[in-house]
Formats: sequence, C-alpha cells, structure tokens
Amino acid sequence: MKFGFIQTEKATYPVRMLCRTLLVTASGFYAWCRRGLSRRAQEDAALRVEIRAAHAASGKRYGSPRVHADLKAAGQHVGRKRVARLMREEGLRANASGVSV
Repeated sequence: MKFGFIQTEKATYPVRMLCRTLLVTASGFYAWCRRGLSRRAQEDAALRVEIRAAHAASGKRYGSPRVHADLKAAGQHVGRKRVARLMREEGLRANASGVSV
C-alpha cells in the first residue's frame, strides 16, 4: 500500500523523501517496482475476463451465485466468495428488471 502511494506521488515528490516519510527503504520500493504481478493477481485478471463474459452472456441478469455456477459448469475451479469479490470490484451486478443496461 505504501509503495503504491509512492508510485503515484513520485512525479510530485522525490522518491527518497517519500520513502523516508513512510518509513520504508528506497531499495524496497525499487524492488517492488521491478517485481511483476503475483500469481494470484494474474489469475484474478484472467478470471475477471471470464466473469465479465458469463455476466454479459446472461444479458447482465446473473449475479455472483449464477455466474459462479456457470464457471463451475465450464470446469473452472473457483470459490463463490472470490467470484462475488471480483464482480463487486468490476461493478457487475444482476439486473433484476430483466432489461439489459
């Protein structure tokens, strides 16, 4: 979280000053910058694509329980709460009126 803040503010303030203020090392920040996304973050990114596709295929009528069931039927091994979290982060909700938005 601190490194993300430094990343966004480094255009305004010197990195070393931000690191000193947030009590982190500059070498730690630069190591964080070089490091790629974690395996879980990469899997979440791929899963978001599948969730958006399943949601769109339902006419945006399916919420997380049905999207989870669709993914499970397609052979995707994923938890219900993970699907709900990713849908929430993507702003995907079930359209109860039956009219596509």
